[in-house]
Amino acid sequence: MPDKSPKEIREEMWKAMAASPYVMLGTTTDREHFEPMYAVLDEDADSEFWFYTRKDNRAAAGGPATVQFVSKNHDLYASLRGTLKTETDPAVIDRYWNNQVEAWYEGGRQDPNLLMLRFELADAEIWENDQSITGKLKMLTGNTIYDEEAGSHTRVTL
Repeated sequence: MPDKSPKEIREEMWKAMAASPYVMLGTTTDREHFEPMYAVLDEDADSEFWFYTRKDNRAAAGGPATVQFVSKNHDLYASLRGTLKTETDPAVIDRYWNNQVEAWYEGGRQDPNLLMLRFELADAEIWENDQSITGKLKMLTGNTIYDEEAGSHTRVTL
């Protein structure tokens, strides 16, 4: 399999996240475990995404954070570093508001515990598995998979 460019891998990461925007989020300033979150993506914003959460959530304080992502088919893995910041723009909060979000807040859009966090990306490390027949056969038979057969990997600034 020919190596892909960092740009190609990054684009595939965004497509995979759009197909399944469930991630594990954790701040790097405390010792709390990561927690599952739904990432709100915008095709016009490729260096940030958002989370609806509550003011009493462990990530509510913001700061340096990491997001871990695994695609639905387990063929792409990403570790994203960045900074969590409170989103204060009501237009952004309203833009992504929908019935699925509202179900989590007793007071709806006006719930006093509602908090939206913006994840501003700094960099990422992204891995793609080799989905070729050769790679799958080698895994099934226990044969050695060499680096050039293992898939693509890159570190990118976002």
